Amino acid sequence: MIFTETKLKGAFVIDLDRKQDARGFFARAFCQEEFKAHGLKPLIAQGNVAHNIRKGTIRGMHFQFPPAAETKLVRCTRGAILDIIVDLRPESPTYLQHISVELSADNHRALYVPERFAHGYQVLEDSTETSYQVGEFYTPGVEGGLMYNDPRLGLAWPLPVGEMSPKDAGWPLLAAIEPELKRRMSLRETETANV
Repeated sequence: MIFTETKLKGAFVIDLDRKQDARGFFARAFCQEEFKAHGLKPLIAQGNVAHNIRKGTIRGMHFQFPPAAETKLVRCTRGAILDIIVDLRPESPTYLQHISVELSADNHRALYVPERFAHGYQVLEDSTETSYQVGEFYTPGVEGGLMYNDPRLGLAWPLPVGEMSPKDAGWPLLAAIEPELKRRMSLRETETANV
């Protein structure tokens, strides 16, 4: 695998190191040892698939608070998405900054999302599927989210907004939850929660 760290420390774009021949190619898509060598958590607690019927659909911006903060390895297995992650680590020099990465069935690219990041994406083609390998179990009591169009985040979606769940349409603006977000996402709070 080819690991490229983004401007958000700990977040990596992962490309396949393809071994090609007349049949096509073969490539490793996950390896605990390679993930550890790059300082990434190689634990997979759950594997999820999302099928999206129409382009323009938005899912996000999701996260879980510690002690159930998630890592995610996201790959698009059919169609294409624009995946966006936002750094929610209060101590980080890139706090509230984001990156966008196009993931598609054609580019076979994956995005590793560290703990304490918000994650979401917009579907770029009809009948798109995404696969998530998640490092923590889904825990409804500690889940959270941010509005996809929060002016503080400045996220740029390439298509008009299409389908969205009522839950995603109802996330609060950052201004309403930032003090609690900072407290619950801080390293000190995280360390206390893990004791």
